[in-house]
Amino acid sequence: MSKPSILNFLMRRKPAHPAADDLKSKDPERRGQGLFRVGRTKMRAGKTEEALAEFDQALKLLPNYAEAVAARAESLDMMGKVDAAKVEYERARKLWAGQRPGAPDRSYLFRQRGRFTFEVDSYELALLRVKTGSFPHLACGNALLAQGHPEEAIKCYDRALKIKPNDPDLTALKGEAQSMAGRYKAAIEAFDFALATNLKAPETLNARAIAKLGLGDLAGANADWQRQLELLPPGQAAARACVALRLADYGMALPELEKAIAAEPADAYWQLYRQTALRRLGSAVEAGDLVPAGAHDAELEFQKGIAALATDKGAAKAHFQKTIKLGPVSLIEVCAAHNELSRL
Repeated sequence: MSKPSILNFLMRRKPAHPAADDLKSKDPERRGQGLFRVGRTKMRAGKTEEALAEFDQALKLLPNYAEAVAARAESLDMMGKVDAAKVEYERARKLWAGQRPGAPDRSYLFRQRGRFTFEVDSYELALLRVKTGSFPHLACGNALLAQGHPEEAIKCYDRALKIKPNDPDLTALKGEAQSMAGRYKAAIEAFDFALATNLKAPETLNARAIAKLGLGDLAGANADWQRQLELLPPGQAAARACVALRLADYGMALPELEKAIAAEPADAYWQLYRQTALRRLGSAVEAGDLVPAGAHDAELEFQKGIAALATDKGAAKAHFQKTIKLGPVSLIEVCAAHNELSRL
């Protein structure tokens, strides 16, 4: 189902009231989504002017909130402001198209684009109507996890596991949520259980490696990434490049990055990572900073560390330490920074 059709479906259903905690939250992400839900409820009630005000507040907090822009366009359409609505629909389309997917070596959950506000609401609606079956719980958990709400996702996975006890795939998903929540030991136990059923699960190995790194076990993490590389087929160059970068194995990463660039020449990160690999391999690279606009602070610090390595290892070390401090343990640059530090 496309984004606009999801929007139309949810516009027709009974309004859901946002959690008060979201509206009071200091986290811009949660508060922005709370304001969006309020606006959507008002829009369904025909209070389009008030809805627009809520969407505008949400967009002040989250300027790239494509769903809020699309809902704003819908409100303008309802008011008969067709030309203004067209502009907003196009703006939403560009925002959705421009959102960066997650790293291709990770679970499918993290390779999607968007905030999944509609998906969470639609699965919650399904849970009200479907009293049996694990899928709505699983799907709601997946959408919540993709939004970055691991504790809420864990509750969904627990409900799904009551219906399908000891399911290895569900257990691995719960492990992803536990890892995101910082419960690394429990996450590793979940991944161990899943891998006992399927030893050749590259994405589960990746997830376990990240959890091991969260516990400070770099050697264990590297062993899992090495095993993942062995399992990933040659055709998955982008995924193989990401794993090699986590290992800070630039000789392995470079040819895979060349393949990734051939497949996606417009992807700014493949160009950046190629430059990184060339610098670490001692090759001359083109002048200029290839760090994409909107890059994470940890990504910026990592590139500063790479640039400093040739002349000032002390400065490089400080930048890599800051990378680890600023970024989530799952970030490619954080994983690579751990390996760079281990060699300094």
